[in-house]
Amino acid sequence: MDRLVATRVFVSVVEHGSLTLAAEHLDMSTAMVSRYLAAIEGWLGTRLLHRTTRRLSLTEAGQAALPGCRQLLDLAEDVKHQAGEVTRVPSGRLRVASSPSFAEAQLAPALVEFQRRHPQVEFSLVTAERSVDLAAERIDLAVRITNTLEPTLIARPITVCRSVLCAAPAYLLAHGEPHTVQALRSHHCVTHAIVGAAQFRFRRRQQLIELPVNDRLSTNDAGVLRRTVIEGGGVGILPTYLVSEDLKRGTLVRVLPTLEPETLGIHAIFLSRLHQPLALRLLVDFIAERFGGDRPPWDR
Repeated sequence: MDRLVATRVFVSVVEHGSLTLAAEHLDMSTAMVSRYLAAIEGWLGTRLLHRTTRRLSLTEAGQAALPGCRQLLDLAEDVKHQAGEVTRVPSGRLRVASSPSFAEAQLAPALVEFQRRHPQVEFSLVTAERSVDLAAERIDLAVRITNTLEPTLIARPITVCRSVLCAAPAYLLAHGEPHTVQALRSHHCVTHAIVGAAQFRFRRRQQLIELPVNDRLSTNDAGVLRRTVIEGGGVGILPTYLVSEDLKRGTLVRVLPTLEPETLGIHAIFLSRLHQPLALRLLVDFIAERFGGDRPPWDR
């Protein structure tokens, strides 16, 4: 039995969490998927999956084998695409997901620039503060800001998301500027309901500090949080990708600049590296080039 196909079946079953869904994705029967799984387990001489009527889970050997299997498939895809895409033109519609604030501040301009280079590519840009279900919502690429990723998803690290504690000059004039962490407790604070309602999170000497605060307003939207802080609603933690221009103009002022809010990773997320459209692979490379590095463009 074809070992490359068996490897592809194993990875697909892991990524979809189901033999039936993997079979639909691969256009195979469930019985054929089961046979390929048995074949790769026979080839490797160990059981890769725990299979019950309710769920699938990786064995310890399966966890160890999964990265190598993905690398094998990546290598096969690279050889195929290098040989066959010399004259191809990227085209088609991609569904891209992101948080509303990152989409507005950074991603939308990037997609427009990508379309200037590749005019036959179209986009549907889906925005949500929650983590979208890529399979259920047919998302080709999600740009996700987090330090916790689902192990079944493929993630390419892009850059880091730094944040700043800041306030409007008018608020500081009316309420005074806090000079210690504890002084923040007596200030009006604005928090992000998903990242940490009623608390601010900082890093100090590699330790995470969670500071309870008086959150006069909490919201699940970073754009609303920014507007509230600009209007003098209080002190808030905001990502630099969203407020770098506000800080340059003086619309917002950094508070306690020696404090470092928790840094998050920005990742390009997709379900599989297998049979990716040319447009998608070029888009991921473009985003990595545009935003990538230890210091993203909005922090330079």
